[in-house]
Amino acid sequence: MLKNSKHGTVAFAFTPDEEIGRGMDVFNTKKFGANSAYTLDGDRIGTFENENFNAASSLFTIKGRNIHPGSAKGIMKNAVTIASELISLFLKNETPESTEKYEGFYHFDEIGGNVEKITVKCIIRDYDRNKFEKRKSFSKDCVNFINKKYGVGTASLKIKDSYYNMKEIIDKYPKSIEIAERAYKEAKISFDSKPIRGGTDGARLSYMGIPTPNIFTGGHNYHSIYEFIPVQSMEKAVEVIMNIIKNMAEE
Repeated sequence: MLKNSKHGTVAFAFTPDEEIGRGMDVFNTKKFGANSAYTLDGDRIGTFENENFNAASSLFTIKGRNIHPGSAKGIMKNAVTIASELISLFLKNETPESTEKYEGFYHFDEIGGNVEKITVKCIIRDYDRNKFEKRKSFSKDCVNFINKKYGVGTASLKIKDSYYNMKEIIDKYPKSIEIAERAYKEAKISFDSKPIRGGTDGARLSYMGIPTPNIFTGGHNYHSIYEFIPVQSMEKAVEVIMNIIKNMAEE
């Protein structure tokens, strides 16, 4: 397809571990050799994404004290019930199932253990960097509350940032958006710019020096058993990519 089109040097990359935020861990930007890029990781046809959540993962550990329940009064410290209390400190309307558009959330997605020890995993998401930092601080405040109530060392927390909102970078390179918008128009599809309520390798790549907004694939119902993608949508995605390559060469 490229043989009959004017184009510059085109680089392609296929990254593993995107869903756990590690697709860029060992990515060699110098070898890749691009000064701008696009990820092909969006959803329904026509969508274009140049902003995403700031993201962090948090791991809470609750340490209890076990003893036979028949003689537990004043002695047992049940990590299971303390973990439940910890989770209850977070607002119920700030979860994925209660938020949309630019609203951030806390998502408790894994819990395990027993009376002696419970671990709770949570992901933190927000588009606004200040609100994102406040969410992390609130998580620490909840741990401090539990420790004040049940004793120092009862609860601990590890937080690790995963990626940041690529809008902070891409806003400095409007040309990448203009070229894509023209490519959509040439493919005769709508250009629906919207935020990603999730992440993409392009977010991390943008902060590594290559501004990388996101193009649709045409998929639907991601992460469910009803996930699917129409062939016609994939064909349009290819057409958009070809138009971008052509438009880049004309700049």
